This record gives sequence, structure tokens and C-alpha cells, in this order.
Amino acid sequence: MTEALWSDDHWRLDAVGTESRLPAVVMLQPRGHYDLSDLPAERAAELGPLLQRAERAVRALDGVARVHVNRWGDGAAHLHFWLLARPAGLMQLRGTFLPVWEELLPPLPDGERREAHRRIAEALAAEGGTAHTVP
Repeated sequence: MTEALWSDDHWRLDAVGTESRLPAVVMLQPRGHYDLSDLPAERAAELGPLLQRAERAVRALDGVARVHVNRWGDGAAHLHFWLLARPAGLMQLRGTFLPVWEELLPPLPDGERREAHRRIAEALAAEGGTAHTVP
């Protein structure tokens, strides 16, 4: 399940799932249906700066040591980037271990997850686009 946290005319950032065990898991994707190979030049020019904005917004959360940016496209022709917040102090979750071992962490309380999503959306909206209220 995804919930839009932020969007502009061409991109959206979604919350992924409701049972995260990480400080944040979000997905950046174009609003149009593209894969990386056919992303229009205008959208491609926006992608780098937007990934940087999203990474900064996630990294600004309390207790986040690093943001892992991944593109997994197995079975999906729609471009999307996953941004996973690695908790501070858990060096064993570096690299590819984060998505594999995330399920071993305790669940993030719902209120903390929602607050993290609100802060991410507001940080992105401060530089353009619209923050969306997540129920």
C-alpha cells in the first residue's frame, strides 16, 4: 500500500506500507508512466535534484544515520526509487543488508511513522510541490 506524502506536477513521493520497522521508507516516482530508459529529458533533469531533496528530508529525521536509495524494477515497468532510512547505531545494516534484515527490527510505533512522514512531506514542500495529509 502507498500513500502520497508529497507531489508536484511531475513527481510524487509515497509512504510505503504501514508496518515499517525503519525510521522511514518512501518511494519517489514520476507521475507519468515511464521507466528509466524512456524518461523524458525534462523529467531526467529533475530527477537528480529531486532525489537529493528527498534524501535530505529523510536524513533530517531523528535517529537516521544514512539513507539508502535503491531502484528495484523486477516485474514493474514504472520507474520508482526506494529511500530507506538506516537507523543510527546499526552499522550491521549497511549496504544491501538493510532491506534484508529490516524485518528483525521492532515495529515503529504508528505515531512515530506518521510524524516522520509529515516532516518529510513538509521538508519537500518547503522547496516546491504540495505536502499531503496522511490519515
